[in-house]
Amino acid sequence: MALEVTRVRIEHHAPGRIGIGETRPRLSWQIAGAEPGFVQREVEVRLSRTMPGESPVTGVIALEGPDQVLVPWPGEDLRSREAFEVAVRVRDAGAWSAWSDATVAEVGLLRADDWSARPVGAAGDPGAGPHRRPERLRREFALPAGIRRARAYVTAHGVIELEINGQRVGDEILTPGWTSYRHRLRYATFDVTDLLRAGDNAIGAWLGDGWWRGRLGFGGGLKDVYGDRLAAIVQLEVEAEDGTVARIVTDDSWSAGPGPILMSDLYDGERYDAREEGDGWTLPGYAAEGWAPVTIRDDGGAALVAPTGPPLRVVETLDPVAVEAKGEGRYILDFGQNHSGRLRLRADGPEGTLIRLRHAEVLVDGELCTEPLRTAEVTDELTLAGGSTEWTPRFTIHGYRYAEVSGWPGDLAPGDVVSEVIHSDMERLGWFESSDPLVDRLHENVVWSLRGNFVDIPTDCPQRDERLGWTGDIQAFAPTASFLYDVTGLLGSWLQDLAAEQIEYDWVPPYVPYLEIPPFDKLPRDPMAVWGDVALLTPLALFERTGDRGLLERQYASAQAWLASVEAGAGPDRICAGTEQLGDWLDPNAPPEDPTRAMTDRYLVATAYFAWSARRLARTAEHLDRPDDAARYDALADEVTEAYAARYITPDGRVQDDSQTAYALTEAFGLWPDEATRERGTARMAELVDAADGRVSTGFAGTPLVTDALSGSGHLEAAYRMLECQEAPSWLYAVLNGGTTIWERWDSLRPDGTVNAGDMTSFNHYALGAIADWMHRVVAGIEAVEPGWHRIRFAPRPGGSLTHAAARHLTPYGEASISWELSDGTLAVDVTVPVGATALLDMGDGERELGHGTHRASVAWPPAG
Repeated sequence: MALEVTRVRIEHHAPGRIGIGETRPRLSWQIAGAEPGFVQREVEVRLSRTMPGESPVTGVIALEGPDQVLVPWPGEDLRSREAFEVAVRVRDAGAWSAWSDATVAEVGLLRADDWSARPVGAAGDPGAGPHRRPERLRREFALPAGIRRARAYVTAHGVIELEINGQRVGDEILTPGWTSYRHRLRYATFDVTDLLRAGDNAIGAWLGDGWWRGRLGFGGGLKDVYGDRLAAIVQLEVEAEDGTVARIVTDDSWSAGPGPILMSDLYDGERYDAREEGDGWTLPGYAAEGWAPVTIRDDGGAALVAPTGPPLRVVETLDPVAVEAKGEGRYILDFGQNHSGRLRLRADGPEGTLIRLRHAEVLVDGELCTEPLRTAEVTDELTLAGGSTEWTPRFTIHGYRYAEVSGWPGDLAPGDVVSEVIHSDMERLGWFESSDPLVDRLHENVVWSLRGNFVDIPTDCPQRDERLGWTGDIQAFAPTASFLYDVTGLLGSWLQDLAAEQIEYDWVPPYVPYLEIPPFDKLPRDPMAVWGDVALLTPLALFERTGDRGLLERQYASAQAWLASVEAGAGPDRICAGTEQLGDWLDPNAPPEDPTRAMTDRYLVATAYFAWSARRLARTAEHLDRPDDAARYDALADEVTEAYAARYITPDGRVQDDSQTAYALTEAFGLWPDEATRERGTARMAELVDAADGRVSTGFAGTPLVTDALSGSGHLEAAYRMLECQEAPSWLYAVLNGGTTIWERWDSLRPDGTVNAGDMTSFNHYALGAIADWMHRVVAGIEAVEPGWHRIRFAPRPGGSLTHAAARHLTPYGEASISWELSDGTLAVDVTVPVGATALLDMGDGERELGHGTHRASVAWPPAG
């Protein structure tokens, strides 16, 4: 196989992305076909740049060295609207590879003065009431012949979908997504060249409440969080063959009118009357009766920013696996998988027929169980105009496995109702499999919970009246998420919002974007461990998986500010007492009505995290070449560790509260005062697991750590016992009881088949799925030990009943994989190392160095001694 360069990438963007916001985007590439011993020594980057109205400029830039991941931009700064192509070739001391395929991208609008569009919406009072009818906007315009290039730059106060000449623009859902709108409003960029024509044209915008003025939060939530009026911001730029540019922007020349969407809410659903559609409303010459001039809105002051992550899209379509007719046009549909999405209908019925769609995660006695949804109505309604129609709600999204369709005209035929799976369109990076179908289903549940909750931000749940960016959830889950999907662009954007709100509130809120929702609006602005630690631990986790030093640098001040607040709250004794803490949230031993009443003292949890975050910030400082900071934070970590041991650990190795979480934190965070105490303490941890027959006794703080703490301290079988336990509370209990995603509570569905009556009972929460990270690193045995997977450790540790496991991950250098089989006392392992990376293989009998390529080895198992 010839040497070749593949997969040239620009930042964390998908190939072909237009509207990026980086002036100096970093480049990455992979290498295939390299002979053993190959080391990249020279690189040539062929860069072609084109500004609208100008001829392309192409040059070749020479680089030296082995770097191939997030390599600094080799050219001059990019400008607004500039398109570019990048191709790469490499060599060691021999012949050059062929040039890679060119990767293309295009810059968006970088400066405030690039925008001439204004926010516009319907004039007059927006009205009161729980839901208001969103408007549509339109404008007609003429263009000359010879259109070379056209771009639409689009955002909204609310959510928006654009049409030009009767055709939908793009395939994004809920544009522009949810950012902290007070600080940052994202925009999207679309290539609309093929939708325009010489002569008369028309452009129109659908608007919906979205996160701008829709209901947000629990306990009834808040409305009009960012404003009570919707607005579109659209800038259409059309370049003619002669180089002239026409700009059609939102201004007072647009008009607003009613549409068929009667109400649109993320929690409560959408009501749509097809009789109000107004056929041809985005075609030239439409008789816009009842439409009126728009009014220009205040722009709100937020910076317009380009996306760093992928948009929301329909990524998959599910057919129902079962349909039960209930009579009189009512059906219960089972899609076989809990997910986030919406239904798509193909209906044919008389004018005025009302079809109602309701959604739920579980059934009770054959009917939708809506109690866990709290006040979210999650109901969509379609009124038919007569005849055949295809319809899906535009501006709402639900979390469900089951749907009730009522009012259906005639018989429901196959294909009449399908479910569109919607989430951020991230690239899948990681996979796992084993010899146990239940363990594999557990892993699949983790994947689906990630998919259901990465809906532009990392939410806690996709179904009820909440769906917030809880910081503790993603802090626990980020290592798992970054193995399974390319989440760096999405989380990088969310972390920028976190930093902005941290400055505004002088506090890392428990969820981001932050809303002052009772009772959390009454919280003291204390540093809450596990949750606030996201500001420090998650950027470092992303750096370790991607090598993105720029992200780490950008979030460093936020991480420092977080740790400073913890230090101030702890005081000179270094014990985090007297501050507001959520502790080991959702410990299964806590009463359903008060998930903070865990077995483990909340201040023990907070102090353990204080020590760990100080240590991790020292490592962050080292990565950023800040030795003085590293020394200072290491010294602080030493002080906290000493204080923790003195306060919480007895000489015989017992930790206060004698709980799985207390021991897991102490072991995973390296808080034992000496090795002898560690041996006694970790033995006690294993005793607790055995006494519980492998049942889990940890919440948000302990669950991501407990199996690591066991396997890392010589108690591998106890860890496997927890993994394979089938009794509640355990991971496989949910699998055996029909769970297709990770549950919020270990017993969201109780052994007697009833739904947990607690106020928080979600069947799609990813936090407790953090076990998958241990499955990847320890069960399968694949781990990054240098940032960006530059160095890999393969160290499978078979245990329990498993006779096989495998995992693979698309690292920045290429695919790394491991597969092992255990048979007749022999462990056989196959691994793949991508070009540009090196690896260690540890099969319990010492370590061996591996270069790129495929390797096979076998040893007696278990190893002697």
